[in-house]
Amino acid sequence: EEYPSMIAAHAALLAIKAGKPVKIIYDRPEDMAATTKRHPSRTRHRTALSRDGKILGGEIDFTIDGGAYLTLSPVVLSRGAIHAGGPYYWPSVRIRAKAVATNAPPHGAFRGFGAPQSLFAMERHMDRIAQTVGFSPVEIRRRNFLRPGQDTTTEQVVREPIDLGKLLDRALNVSDYHSKKQSFANQNQVGISRKGMGIAAFLHGAGFTGSGERYLSSVVGVEGRADGSVRVLVSSTEFGQGTKTVLSQIAAEALGLPYEGVSMAQPDTMEVPNSGPTVASRTVMVVGKLVQSAARGIAQTLISSDLLREGYSANEFRAACQQHVATHGQFRSWSRYEAPNDIFWDDQEYRGDAYAAFAWAVYIAEVTVDLTTYSVSVDDFVALQEVGKVLHPLLARGQIIGGVAQGIGFSLYEKVVWQNGRMQNSQMTNYIMPTSSDLPPIRVFFEELGNVHGAYGAKGIGELPMDGPAPAIVNAVEDALGVRFDSVPLLPEDIMDGLDKEGLAASSQANAARSKGEVR
Repeated sequence: EEYPSMIAAHAALLAIKAGKPVKIIYDRPEDMAATTKRHPSRTRHRTALSRDGKILGGEIDFTIDGGAYLTLSPVVLSRGAIHAGGPYYWPSVRIRAKAVATNAPPHGAFRGFGAPQSLFAMERHMDRIAQTVGFSPVEIRRRNFLRPGQDTTTEQVVREPIDLGKLLDRALNVSDYHSKKQSFANQNQVGISRKGMGIAAFLHGAGFTGSGERYLSSVVGVEGRADGSVRVLVSSTEFGQGTKTVLSQIAAEALGLPYEGVSMAQPDTMEVPNSGPTVASRTVMVVGKLVQSAARGIAQTLISSDLLREGYSANEFRAACQQHVATHGQFRSWSRYEAPNDIFWDDQEYRGDAYAAFAWAVYIAEVTVDLTTYSVSVDDFVALQEVGKVLHPLLARGQIIGGVAQGIGFSLYEKVVWQNGRMQNSQMTNYIMPTSSDLPPIRVFFEELGNVHGAYGAKGIGELPMDGPAPAIVNAVEDALGVRFDSVPLLPEDIMDGLDKEGLAASSQANAARSKGEVR
């Protein structure tokens, strides 16, 4: 989010000095060594509970490593702190959050923006709470889920009719959770591997935090063209997530036109208005809603000028648009973001409505731990989320699959090694990422409650799938081994160390050897 501006400034400065166009290209090692990484973090929980497993109150300390100088650490810290309590009701809670300076290069924006870090801790802690009070991981979550009318940790009242218990039940059903748990408990008595199931329940706010959208005051345009087609004018950038497709789809639906009748302007600041950056799970919900409004403005102008009647056809629209442009010239409709009256955030007290809407999810991971190599494989992954109206099911499913795949890398493979302020593994030979063969079937399911603040009921979806994989996978590893692990990435050496501390490593190796017939 911030780093492209730095590279652009370098190129601009060189171009000014050289008097010629300048292109800067980072090769892979330069890119990995120089660009900002996700903030390392440490989260500590202290929670009070009733005997029946209800949260009474707690303290959460959330600390992130900002690196040597400031980039976006304050806003990453903000989102991480706001999400630190997860999708649970806290009658009383104190959340302390701080970013610290270190001798590492600065850390910056990365998918999820602080929420994956604090939500990982929350979901690991929920499993620990379950063990302490003697409830299952399923039941402890069910008893503490937020319900409509209750408020979040920032005192935002949940107004949407979300039923997290229903989401949990559906995820348990499609993953065959209970029968697999029983089967794995029996299987794990023998053999060279152990299997487990893990749950993560979470939420993710869509759009900029607090008064961010009000501050941006984003503008969107829709243009009627001389040939009767329509063009969408936004600064939102397509980088593979389907922005062009979905925003065109929204404009076409608003105008009653075929999808082919809508095009997208290149996001060149010489031509498009400032619609805000392409970040924060905001494009479809916030920018899409503005596109919907601006498109309707085009139709309303044609109707009020008697060029078009209500209930028009696509051909009638094209003819009316052509006539308007021929008579008046450039034909554009603009829409500017206005904060809803019932959404208010207090920047001074840091309380109130942090987001216009939340997306909600329950993820379940099934894993196998090899007791010979101490490696973890994810065998099955169920991702169930409520993201409002799903406008393009194929693209939405792709967003979830991609996010889960990235989350698996975050959980089990990708570890940046720093030494004296430099990244030591800035190549694909020593920075390990999951390949397609390392990924399980990722089964994606949606619930659709809608959202009054989003285009046709849509919510943000881009960051959500980054939040759930890590805690679900590590919870599953603990379920398989009976040993606690509280950090990611969870590498084979970490598992070996964890088993060794519990005095289980040697016995695990011996059991594995016996299963192979190596010990008699």
